[in-house]
Amino acid sequence: MTTLDHWGGTSRHVDLDGAPVHYVDFGGDGPPMVLVHGLGGSHLNWCLLAPHLVDRYRVLAVDLAGFGLTHPEGRATTVPANARLLERFLAEVVGEPVVLVGNSMGGMIAILHAARRPSTVTALALLDPAVPLPFGVRLDPQVTAAFAMYAVPGLGQWFLAKSRAGVSTRRQVKRVLNLVCANAKLVPEEMVLASMTLLEQRAEIPGLDEAFLAAARSVVWTGATKRRYYTAMNRVRVPVYLMSGDQDRLVPVASAREAARRNPSWRFEVLDGVGHVPQLEVPELVAERIKGWLATQG
Repeated sequence: MTTLDHWGGTSRHVDLDGAPVHYVDFGGDGPPMVLVHGLGGSHLNWCLLAPHLVDRYRVLAVDLAGFGLTHPEGRATTVPANARLLERFLAEVVGEPVVLVGNSMGGMIAILHAARRPSTVTALALLDPAVPLPFGVRLDPQVTAAFAMYAVPGLGQWFLAKSRAGVSTRRQVKRVLNLVCANAKLVPEEMVLASMTLLEQRAEIPGLDEAFLAAARSVVWTGATKRRYYTAMNRVRVPVYLMSGDQDRLVPVASAREAARRNPSWRFEVLDGVGHVPQLEVPELVAERIKGWLATQG
């Protein structure tokens, strides 16, 4: 079994609002940096990136409610609820302004947090964040079909259960990686094994499908309320670095281009041949770009 110490991480829990929240402390020297995963993700999404950041930052990765090892336990798992969880985590665990790095849903949550609590964030790095779909742009058909089923009560639960029936944990992990990566072969075997272990750990936890579906519906709703979401982006006053993989099937690069157009002060970069999770496909490149950019921010 591949464990967190393989990547220099230590698993920890903190009590927030009467229930445990799991996070990983990767150590490191320097100001704090907090990594926020996306829908269906966890702390594991950051294990390849974090070792390349700890030379300059103290790096922490939090599991949002309903994901990783933070159990739902009666908590809401919507975007606003997890934004509040992040706010509590930053206040009680970190206690000082941080660099926030968010991927997918985590990028959406990071944007909303930075807009609402600007004094707690020094800079914002967004890796393929969930942002609104511009008019006339179509989603990948497989992604469209999945989210359409997630939206229907009962059908979403059936779809998730059916997708696991008779399917090995390895195949489940590979299926997700093939969706989110442009080239899943770039993800090392030790990450596949760690993801399989996490799936097995989570298998007996009640309420995970409901937690996932609530989060998925909330991501769609937040992205669909374009005016409110774009207004939140405009309220972000810290430096922002937006990266987007040009092969992203979940958040089309056109969505990132529109967000960048509306926020010309943001640094924007398109990563060629990369999918939805650049931190898994090209972690060294992502770390190099983030550190180089932050060095220019004083």
